[in-house]
Amino acid sequence: QVQLVESGGGLVQAGGSLRLSCLLSGNVFSIYDMGWYRQAPGKQRELVAAITSSGTPNYADSGKGRFTISRDNAKKSVYLQMNSLKPEDTAVYYCSASPRGGTRIYWGQGTQVTVSS
Repeated sequence: QVQLVESGGGLVQAGGSLRLSCLLSGNVFSIYDMGWYRQAPGKQRELVAAITSSGTPNYADSGKGRFTISRDNAKKSVYLQMNSLKPEDTAVYYCSASPRGGTRIYWGQGTQVTVSS
């Protein structure tokens, strides 16, 4: 049973930074493709950034140049460094895990990020 626990959300002023962390428990972390999604009130959940099991990152346009996704297989963790935050980045951020080559997606409980103007 895979469990994902996010941390690092909070309230920050526009232009500030936050680092989100997600810890995977219950399975071998290195076989999972990992991702960060977000969902703002009244909007659909959207991909922010993803990183494959081999470490290749991919970013949505909204985060390019501002966000960096990384992973530490030894710590079974994935991170999202968010810089130059904007009020429109306000959302609940969710960590996801999908086994390499598989279709199942596991989700964390989410962490709130609020950016004040």
